[in-house]
Amino acid sequence: MNGLHEDLIRIVGETGVLSEAQELAPYLADVRGHFEGSAQFVVRPSTAEEVAAVVARCAQQSVPILPQGGNTSLCGGSVPLAGERGIVLSLSRMRKVREIDVANNSMTVEAGCVLAEVQRAAVEAGRFYPVSLGAEGSCQIGGNIATNAGGTGVLRYGNTRENVLGLEVVLPDARIWHGLRGLRKDNTGFDLKHLFIGSEGLLGIITAATLKLHPLNTHHVTAWMAPVSIDAALEVLALFQSSLGSALTAFEAMNAAQLQTVLAQFPDTQSPLPAGPPWHVLTEVGATADAAGLRDSLENLLQQAIASGLLSDAAVASNETQRAAMWAIRHNVTDAIKQAGRGIAHDIAVPVSKIPEFLRRAGPALEQRFPGIEIIICGHLGDGNLHFVPLFTEEAWNAFPDEQAVIDEVHRMTYGVATELGGTFSAEHGIGRYLIAEMREYKSEVELSMMRAIKRTLDPLGLFNPSKVIPQ
Repeated sequence: MNGLHEDLIRIVGETGVLSEAQELAPYLADVRGHFEGSAQFVVRPSTAEEVAAVVARCAQQSVPILPQGGNTSLCGGSVPLAGERGIVLSLSRMRKVREIDVANNSMTVEAGCVLAEVQRAAVEAGRFYPVSLGAEGSCQIGGNIATNAGGTGVLRYGNTRENVLGLEVVLPDARIWHGLRGLRKDNTGFDLKHLFIGSEGLLGIITAATLKLHPLNTHHVTAWMAPVSIDAALEVLALFQSSLGSALTAFEAMNAAQLQTVLAQFPDTQSPLPAGPPWHVLTEVGATADAAGLRDSLENLLQQAIASGLLSDAAVASNETQRAAMWAIRHNVTDAIKQAGRGIAHDIAVPVSKIPEFLRRAGPALEQRFPGIEIIICGHLGDGNLHFVPLFTEEAWNAFPDEQAVIDEVHRMTYGVATELGGTFSAEHGIGRYLIAEMREYKSEVELSMMRAIKRTLDPLGLFNPSKVIPQ
């Protein structure tokens, strides 16, 4: 390892290689403290060529490489395993915006660019990059692409996959694939970028990307609604989609338990509507012009939904401060759950039409099996993705003699219902090291064998992000 250390310093410079325990620590544990591991070094290259040189040198000694972006993965996908003797390859120094092509509605950025910085750069150019999520102030574009991140804009703009035009990738054999094309049409064989989008670093290291930009919505109208039931919420969604079309940019739901958890953990937060309704929905419409017409359309639809008995109440933000306050409730969800007790998070998706059935089956079954738990629900209702979290008090959780057995049982009960309804056990968070068992349980052997074959072809030594995603 001494020889490797010296060679890595020659490649990326002395400040680009971290080896002391206190320097390594932030890279070896996830943001929630659920996963931790070990590594010999953290290497921080500044160019794709340096990444390729690091990969080539590690391959000579069969040293595992763990690519890492902002380290915000919720599934341990960016944290090495305990006892691992490899390196963490951090893209954090690769933060250039290489090009913004306004006429082509595209921008090319390096993988270490923080998502919020990409959003700001697009706005400064009069355009919009639509991927938005709670960790956007720290997550990096390379990690977003490697996990095919979703977020609150999927309803209108799709997830990350739909917003990537081209990639630059360092392969496990140290070759660089220069695939930074800004084309909407390129029917020349396999669309190789899709191999790497969502692959969680198993097949290559993304060093740059050409992203799709959209017209910048300069006018927004945001409303907070209280549907009388989850079925009613879906009826309102259908009404909005048929009436507003692509102007509908968000339709975020949470149950009363989730709202009360946020209010309790963030005392300065106020509910836009009186407490009491079983469900709450944050919705937003956006357009490039005609703010008055947009507001009138939304208010008319809200009145129609109230008159039809679908909503018990609704409030429309009258200014940007109120809009930001509504979104703050939504963005504080994860931190509120973390502070409230021990939640077992699930990132499931089912067909939108099956959401009520999933909730009627999964929630009561868990409440009966574990009396006293609280079911916390928050989700991107428009695309069928629910964050379903059975929440235990710390006292109740500490009473279990085998915590892992409880987690496994809750997972089986939740994921079993989702898959029976044609859904998935991971909608936007990925697999990492957290959901390996579920891959083995719910994925067919045909699917797993194809994944293994692709992995062997591109990474025959198995050095890129080993022991993640694909069951051995």
